[in-house]
Amino acid sequence: MKNALTRIRLTALVIMSLLLLSACGSTKVSRVSSSEEIALTDKWNDKDSQLVAEAMINDMLDFPWIDKHLKKEGSNPAIIIQRVRNKSHEQIAVETFLNDLKRAILRSGRADFVANRDVRNDVRAERADQEFNASLTTQKEMGEELGADYALVGSINSSVDQLDGKRVTAYQVDLSLIDMTTNREVWNGQKKLKKYQERSSFGF
Repeated sequence: MKNALTRIRLTALVIMSLLLLSACGSTKVSRVSSSEEIALTDKWNDKDSQLVAEAMINDMLDFPWIDKHLKKEGSNPAIIIQRVRNKSHEQIAVETFLNDLKRAILRSGRADFVANRDVRNDVRAERADQEFNASLTTQKEMGEELGADYALVGSINSSVDQLDGKRVTAYQVDLSLIDMTTNREVWNGQKKLKKYQERSSFGF
């Protein structure tokens, strides 16, 4: 009788343990607003990308070069993003940052954006196809593209300082705007981010 009670208690304990483990291992997924920042780590995230892009483009469009261009040309400057290199310690979705830069430029209404080389080549292939397959009234002519007045180039850098479960990650984004005719640098911008993460029990 005593052995039977012991077995029952052991069985009950095992079942409870399994239930607890199952509860701890469960996954919950919920939808949140895309504008809401959810930072689970100190890594670069989509909100960092958006905020940095908007701040840097606003700064760029506040510099004297744009007023000089408008006075001389009488039209919005055309900008192309030449390259932004990721030199940080982590894998950053640079394409997302580039798209945030593009949206900030177009949203401002003060500058035009020229598509990159790959996109231009695809569009040119489409125009070439139109010459044979589209009607004369809807064909788009070759040689009518908008040339860029300025090229935007830059880099993303980072540094990490870590001690006793505490870590500070610093990001620095540097962008420059280059006059395509003269190679003059008409704007140079810099934006820094610093993130602090602390873990009490487990290391990084």
